[in-house]
Amino acid sequence: MKCTGPSEGERLSFLLENALTREARIWKVPVFQNFTLKGTDITPSNYEKTVLWIAELSSQFQFCSETFAMAINILNRLLASVKAQLKYLRCIAITCLILGAKTNEEDEVIPSVKKLAVRSGCKCSPAEILRMERLILDKLQWDLYTATSMDFLNIFHTMVMSNRPHLLNGLPQMNPSRHAAFLTKQLQHCMARHQLLQFKGSTLALVIITLELERLTPDWFPAITDLLKKAQVNSSEFIHCKELVDQHLQPSNAVYIFNPANPAIQAHPEEELPYCYSELKNSSQISSKVTVSQPVPAAFMPTSIKIHEDSMEADEFYDGFRHLYNEDGLTGSCNNLRQRESSSPCPPLQPPEID
Repeated sequence: MKCTGPSEGERLSFLLENALTREARIWKVPVFQNFTLKGTDITPSNYEKTVLWIAELSSQFQFCSETFAMAINILNRLLASVKAQLKYLRCIAITCLILGAKTNEEDEVIPSVKKLAVRSGCKCSPAEILRMERLILDKLQWDLYTATSMDFLNIFHTMVMSNRPHLLNGLPQMNPSRHAAFLTKQLQHCMARHQLLQFKGSTLALVIITLELERLTPDWFPAITDLLKKAQVNSSEFIHCKELVDQHLQPSNAVYIFNPANPAIQAHPEEELPYCYSELKNSSQISSKVTVSQPVPAAFMPTSIKIHEDSMEADEFYDGFRHLYNEDGLTGSCNNLRQRESSSPCPPLQPPEID
């Protein structure tokens, strides 16, 4: 059952409007100046390695993609609000992941803080993590939840699949949930690049969708124009973000995200599509053939390489997206798009148990 009908479109528009309101109210990101985070000794490389470490831990503990996105959102807001030092960055990072998990995951999924400290190798004691948790909550006024880039990607992707369900017809082994998982990997790659911190999650998610639509259909422009209006994204900012994302998704700029299920991948050439920009500028498409014939070092896989959909295997994101698109036989196909009311922006949080 696909998401169809005017009521579904109205519901998605309502979700998008609420998400944009939350983003406008809370969005805040750190600023890098003179090769360090302003007022600290944290370099862009330190930041990117920390984001990748959070991604690895999120996969290790089998957290959902929304948890990773929330953890990065909390991390960015904190680094934009305090002058954190490099020696505390790992403790901050593991605590942000815990807070993200407590916001998104079921209680039985979240290990005790003691297990998290030991298995993550963060070199922090449970007591230090609990103190850091309280500091972060106090600094952010206990208001953790804002719409993340992952939330926007889910909404935009569902909108596109609802209005244009035929887009994946030419890819027999690709369904909406696999497609969403593929785009999630691209989004996570972009979230690990400090150059893209300046863009809101709504802009980044829309750019990911745009680049994919360009690749899938020559009739992509009307769809993106409609989404641009609904997302209220500034056109010049959108163009700038699109150019940077297109560069960072090139194979030569690969960043590795932990994925134990796929030790190696095979990438295939993509056909270039015609361009029909009016206001938007051209941006190059990936068309070169890239082959990974040996296992990727350290159990990481490049998420920037365009994966041919016909050979793409299910990964750790796939099961979650099957529920979103009702591909496991459940009813109410899009009901898992969470509607968080503004009256309760963040669920009550309690310190995790140490034992």
